[in-house]
Amino acid sequence: MSILERLKHANNRLSFLVEWIGLTGILLMMLITCIDVLGAKVFLLPVPGSIDIIMISQLVAISFAIAASLILGRHVEVEFFVPILPKALQDIVNCVIQFLGLFLFIMISWRLFAHAYSLYSGNEVSPTLRIPMYPFAYGASFACIPVCLFYLHGSITSIMRIVKK
Repeated sequence: MSILERLKHANNRLSFLVEWIGLTGILLMMLITCIDVLGAKVFLLPVPGSIDIIMISQLVAISFAIAASLILGRHVEVEFFVPILPKALQDIVNCVIQFLGLFLFIMISWRLFAHAYSLYSGNEVSPTLRIPMYPFAYGASFACIPVCLFYLHGSITSIMRIVKK
């Protein structure tokens, strides 16, 4: 097994492991929403801070599921121009796209990490429940690492495909 295949295999395992954290966020969102709606409509007693919990759960759900959705090919792609190009040009376009994705998610991870430090040093908390926000920003930054590894693997694979031709 080559280093590139090991990187892909390890990243797939990491991505599907952190996807469970995202799934937990989705389930918590559904649970709190159901309890809040039932409590507010039936018992006239909404869940205090439900908006805070749902807001944080959305962050967790989205950020920790990105890598798995990329690996499974469930992200949005617009393919109407590239497929009509010659195969060599398609490989070059794919390489550029992989590098742009890698650069984008490195920047996102870096800025989320810096934002998390800013939240920490400013003692930022959620409006109602006063939950500290910085751990979730650090978590979202960490969740970008498998995405970066996905695009790194794609970049290296694209370069190898171009060089072979």
